[in-house]
Amino acid sequence: MRYRLLTCLALMLIVAACQGPPPTQIVLVVTATPESQQTEAITSTTEIQQATEEPMVTLSTTTSQASATLDPFPTPTLSQIQVAEQVFEHGRLMWIQPRKQIWVMVDDGSGKGTWSVFEDTFQDGESEFDPSLIPPQGMYQPERGFGKLWRENQTVNDSLGWGLTPEFGYVSNYEYYPGGKVEQNQYLPGPGYHILFSLSQEKFQFNEADYTWEKL
Repeated sequence: MRYRLLTCLALMLIVAACQGPPPTQIVLVVTATPESQQTEAITSTTEIQQATEEPMVTLSTTTSQASATLDPFPTPTLSQIQVAEQVFEHGRLMWIQPRKQIWVMVDDGSGKGTWSVFEDTFQDGESEFDPSLIPPQGMYQPERGFGKLWRENQTVNDSLGWGLTPEFGYVSNYEYYPGGKVEQNQYLPGPGYHILFSLSQEKFQFNEADYTWEKL
């Protein structure tokens, strides 16, 4: 009997050795999600998606509308610039510092007239005036850039006459209003007009369309 028991025990050990260690048992506990929580989770995800997407759609629409309604016409220029001025018998000269130009205003006697634009070509070291030209008493020969243009351009000389004042500089309010038109949402440049003030605050408008000026 004892021999039979030992034999059975030996057989059991041999079988256990062949099968290896006992398997590890993992217990999974599955809990069903309540239906109300599932609906809430889906709704929450949808709300997050809408919160992310809707502002982009709105922004795109707004940008598109803004581009469609954007006015391409340029706005006026308003600033202050350095000016030199000299009054003549029949008009005046103005030096426009930002443009390095001399504007010739020939007066027709009614507070308006023709307007011509010249580059200021005077360089330091050149003759500032011509000592052989003697103005009438109480009048002035223009000097430097004004004088060079006045002496070299006979039309300007004849149109203006002698200076009634010396040249003087100051800071003037300046305005520019562009002309042109808009076609198919594109700006096509055209003649505009300038507004400039004299030292005594006389207001002048310079029209690019016909190169005339008028006192406002």
